[in-house]
Amino acid sequence: MTQRARNWLMVAPAGAWLIVMLVLPLSVVFIFSFGERAPSGGYVPAFTFEQYANLPARFTAFKNTLVLAPLGTLTALVIAYPLAYQLAVRTSDKWKTLLLILVIVPFWTSILIRSYAWIFILGGRGIPSLLDSIGIEDVRLINTQFAVLVGIVYGYLPLMVFPIYVSLDRLDKRLLEASADLGAHPITTFLTVTLPMSISGIATGCMLVFILLMGEFLIPAMLGGGKVFFVGNALVDLFLQSRNWAYGSAVAVMLIVIMLVTVTLYMRLISRLSVQRDDTPLM
Repeated sequence: MTQRARNWLMVAPAGAWLIVMLVLPLSVVFIFSFGERAPSGGYVPAFTFEQYANLPARFTAFKNTLVLAPLGTLTALVIAYPLAYQLAVRTSDKWKTLLLILVIVPFWTSILIRSYAWIFILGGRGIPSLLDSIGIEDVRLINTQFAVLVGIVYGYLPLMVFPIYVSLDRLDKRLLEASADLGAHPITTFLTVTLPMSISGIATGCMLVFILLMGEFLIPAMLGGGKVFFVGNALVDLFLQSRNWAYGSAVAVMLIVIMLVTVTLYMRLISRLSVQRDDTPLM
């Protein structure tokens, strides 16, 4: 067997999986987006741009997604970075494993159960009740964008922590010692040594969290109470309740286009930063 044949044989399973699980479903969604809704729901073959013309009707869902997904990603990064830094740089090996386990403990239970817990915490008998007892009245947290933001940051924080932790853990600590020995201020050391060396972890964590948030459904449904909904909630409504598959497919295609543009621009930005810093590939 030639080397070329062996290469094809090695990539064949992954290629077949991508065709069956990615290309074919996306092709079906793309074709459906030009169709029409059957009188009893579902799909009728056609070729019309009517579904795309109606996309502004779901503007609120796109707006919530495009605002809260980047904001949730940024908030998770701000919280995760100090935690990852503490674990990777300042924590002894004796406690590191235990603390890392504590970071992933939330993943041991279903996001559904954790969301119910946040419903109680942010609901009338939770934090608003405590605030009311100290004279701060009429505070409403549940079924707001704030509640959804809390839920998505809490739910996706571990996915941001671990890539950053890995990049910081691989950091040569002697560089930090050398910077200190040369009289650099700790902030200067962080900005010129630690942060650039951890860009790869930041890029990976942001990508993981942002992509998953763009398709999030459960957390907005539970903590938003039907008042704050993402594109994922709109798709559930269109496919399962309204049974308007053609319109749902058009919404899905638009979401994919937005994701492709966003991720492409993000990757180009990260690649440019990598070249400027003469670093290893970031992703």
